[in-house]
Amino acid sequence: MAGRHIALIRGINVGRAKRVAMADLRALVEALGYTDVRTLLNSGNVVFTAPRAAQGNAAARIEKALAAKLGVSARITVLSAAELAAVVAENPLGKITTDPSRFLVCVLADPADRSKLKPLLKMDWGKDVLAIGARVAYVWCADGILASRLLVAVSRLLGDAVTSRNWATVTKLGALVDLDEEPA
Repeated sequence: MAGRHIALIRGINVGRAKRVAMADLRALVEALGYTDVRTLLNSGNVVFTAPRAAQGNAAARIEKALAAKLGVSARITVLSAAELAAVVAENPLGKITTDPSRFLVCVLADPADRSKLKPLLKMDWGKDVLAIGARVAYVWCADGILASRLLVAVSRLLGDAVTSRNWATVTKLGALVDLDEEPA
């Protein structure tokens, strides 16, 4: 578990529900013993370093603390810096995506859920495109996120077992975690 990690918190600060101040979120993660804690944007992206002594599942620990200390229930998925680097390096849709705000990376809480997405590969989604990676689904929403039937299908299939970030956010997280750094 040691090294740099990214916690992706699903559904906070969207609309009026589940409001969490980023300063409170940083303090909560630091109180769990993680260091170098930084947040990106106001939408539940936390980069942190887990010391070798860190015990337990970081996602479960942060989820439990978020509910207990801040009264917010939200699903959390944690990626290691190496996993995020692989997501960026293995992007199979880079040549067709023209707008990073319409290109989503859907991070699976359980990589085994990839099998649930495979039937979607055989369907016609118009200009939208789906590719499945080791831990993520890459979703190109050609006419925008709100118009994407494909994104709706992915969300329905996986529910809260998936959280999405647009490509611009993914690359910002990569810069924040420093993808060239070897995990300690």
